[in-house]
Amino acid sequence: MWKPLSMQRFTLTLLREDAPTAALVLARCGSFDPSAGAVVADPLNERPGDDYHSLYVDSRARLDKVVDFLGKDLLAQAPPTEGVCSMQRLEEINAALGGFWGQCSEAEEKLRRLKDERRDVAQLRAALREYEALDVDLGLIQKGFQFLDLRIGTVPVMHVQRLRDALALIGFTVSEFSRTGDTAHLVVAGPAGSQAELQPVLRTAAFKALPLPPEFRDRPQVVREELTAREARAAEEEQVVEAERSQWRAQWADRLRRFAACLRAAASYAELYGTLRGKGQLVQAGGWVPGAAVEELRSELQKALPGRVVVTTRDPLPEERPLVPTATRHRAWMRPFATLVNSYGVPRYGELDPTWPFAITFIAMFGMMFGDVGHGLVIAIAAWLFKTHLRGFHPFAVAVGLSSMVFGVLYGSVFGYEEIVHPLWISPLSDPILMLELALGLGVAFILLATLITIRNRLAEGQWHEALLDGGGVAGACLYLGLLWSAGRLLSGQPVGYLAGGLTLMGLVAVLGYAWYRSSASLGERALVTAIEGYETVMAFVTNTLSFLRVAAFSLNHVALAIAVFTLADMMGTAGHVITVILGNVFILVLEGGIVAIQVLRLEYYEGFSRFFQGDGRAFRPIVLDN
Repeated sequence: MWKPLSMQRFTLTLLREDAPTAALVLARCGSFDPSAGAVVADPLNERPGDDYHSLYVDSRARLDKVVDFLGKDLLAQAPPTEGVCSMQRLEEINAALGGFWGQCSEAEEKLRRLKDERRDVAQLRAALREYEALDVDLGLIQKGFQFLDLRIGTVPVMHVQRLRDALALIGFTVSEFSRTGDTAHLVVAGPAGSQAELQPVLRTAAFKALPLPPEFRDRPQVVREELTAREARAAEEEQVVEAERSQWRAQWADRLRRFAACLRAAASYAELYGTLRGKGQLVQAGGWVPGAAVEELRSELQKALPGRVVVTTRDPLPEERPLVPTATRHRAWMRPFATLVNSYGVPRYGELDPTWPFAITFIAMFGMMFGDVGHGLVIAIAAWLFKTHLRGFHPFAVAVGLSSMVFGVLYGSVFGYEEIVHPLWISPLSDPILMLELALGLGVAFILLATLITIRNRLAEGQWHEALLDGGGVAGACLYLGLLWSAGRLLSGQPVGYLAGGLTLMGLVAVLGYAWYRSSASLGERALVTAIEGYETVMAFVTNTLSFLRVAAFSLNHVALAIAVFTLADMMGTAGHVITVILGNVFILVLEGGIVAIQVLRLEYYEGFSRFFQGDGRAFRPIVLDN
């Protein structure tokens, strides 16, 4: 529960021809992670799985492309996985899929071109609407005239008459052929060679020239008929391609399903390529298996290959620990918390799994900061009702909702009302100093727990010096406890005393001494680095502890927001009062609830995980049958 599963290095040695069978057994058992172990001198220096892996990748890519084109539901009824997919069989599948994809890719490209054609026709049809009222040969306009300057464009309706009068002075005529809203469509015609006089007048009237696509080479009605014919041809060709696709789907369905079944079997052997080594006809594969699954896996291999496989197991070597994958098991209701832990990082092999402490402290702090029976009940019910939409996160939301309800009973708060339920403890605003003191106490306990976990993890990794003398180890814990003891005595009006001062000094000297010992710089630089590290250690303890004041601050803020809502509601009539109270509670639930969740997550990550959790482990990913 608190530790990842114990792992064993699992190595199997067998004949090359038996490797695909062994890979299939490993995939069916689902407990073998084919990741590397310690690098050792090995006479088995060939990589027999590389060609198979490359061929599998090509075949799988082609199958995916073909199925994407023909319809992904094609493999919904694929037959069971075949026994073993040999290299020869894989080559045959790859060649067949290559032929299928050649035809599919041509059809797909043709469909793309036809789609582009229909899009172009639609755009041209939209552009043609600008010229429908103009009964002239658009092709002649595009060619231009030697002695005539002819332009087609739009101007605001209010400028039409002024433009007509102004252009008449330089020998141009203006003919309006359509009007859309406040925009007039015009033809401007006059003698060529008047560009200098014409352009300023058009600019002043906000004249915008209409582009004339090169496809418009006849009268608008004729162009429209041509576009309709183009669209019909494209639709007809598209129907032909779709008919081919349906025909191929029917013809190839059985073969593609068999190919998929064979590739599922091939996937397990292909995944072994990175760890498979060989020499001649002998091959060897190594990986990691949970200790509890070793005997079952050994037994299954012996059943499939009686007397033809040699299995050896051992514990991880010290130098292998960073390479060992981490396998954790959690009940369904704990998985959302494990997901949040993994979003920070995967625990190293041998480290404590922080999921349980994370879940307990997260639930408790959320309830303290958002304590209200009504709000917690809404969160829990909403999470349960919409659990299908939360994708497995509903246990998380239900847990924090129940925690909010528990603290709501302690605080005596129901949707902000403090008169409905008598508090079993206190209302936060009745004694804010006590709430701040409790928040600091929670912070102290949290940081000490994080420090203890750090010490344990470092001892498990054999880092004795760091566990004892580092700021995150025993010396750091002594320094922190000494600082707390000294601060408590000073605040109560007592002198620091020998014991509190001695504990603080002992921890500080150990931290500084270890920092000095680790540094290999010059004397002056070493002294500076040591002083900075000591200062940073002290300030980290202080600031991390003070960060937990936000737990009390948000519990007080929750009550203050409710008071603000009721104050606004009391200023309104009956209907306004009810609406304000409802909307105010929705605001508190959505906005403050989200902020509280973020703040708790921040405390967990930066005040907790950053102290003891490296987060650079490898997740356990066993070979499984490809679905």
